[in-house]
Amino acid sequence: MDVLEANQLAKSYKGRQVVRDVSLRVEPGQIVGLLGPNGAGKTTTFYMVVGLVQSEGGNISLNGEDISHAPMHERARKGIGYLPQESSIFRKLSVSDNIMAILETRKTLTSAERDQIHDDLLEEFNIGHIAKSKGMALSGGERRRVEIARALAAEPKFILLDEPFAGVDPISVSDIKKIIEHLKARGLGILITDHNVRETLSVCEHAYIVSHGELIASGTPDQVLANQQVRDVYLGEQFQL
Repeated sequence: MDVLEANQLAKSYKGRQVVRDVSLRVEPGQIVGLLGPNGAGKTTTFYMVVGLVQSEGGNISLNGEDISHAPMHERARKGIGYLPQESSIFRKLSVSDNIMAILETRKTLTSAERDQIHDDLLEEFNIGHIAKSKGMALSGGERRRVEIARALAAEPKFILLDEPFAGVDPISVSDIKKIIEHLKARGLGILITDHNVRETLSVCEHAYIVSHGELIASGTPDQVLANQQVRDVYLGEQFQL
């Protein structure tokens, strides 16, 4: 079974420890949340798993293989997709060309296979009607759907979502949650970090809570909500799903 794991990650900046002994695990068909207060170290932890930040301690492994020092493009080739918070589509290319740009990097595919995958992704994410639209003309929800379809064009086993609920309207939030559930049904392992704790906890089945650079809780959303320390430093007493 494919497994993405981070074990006892550590990172410091200018002598200040921002992440200390944080571990997490993502399995296929599992939605995992990585949450915590601002400045807690969750984003640094997430970026270490992505490959944007180099860890100073611990390791990151994919199916038991240490990928701690692998650059982002190598992690992508091994099956780890990444969706940044900022718009990552090519603004001046059409939706169709955005997807084809990724498919063209898969040299083992025939032209017919590329066309078929392209058409399947347009249908799967209900973006066929905007296939000829330029990236710059898309709404927030449309852009997210195109970005996820494009990420899947690389055929990842895991997908790391950075703030997937940011900058989209309430209707689009519901749409994105359905897409995340769809990715799970596809068998992908999903790791989400987002400031929107309510939406993240409502969609994930396991959550890790980081505070002051350390893991203070992990478990199901209900278990996390029942943790008094999590309420004291992060959620507050009144928070409910």
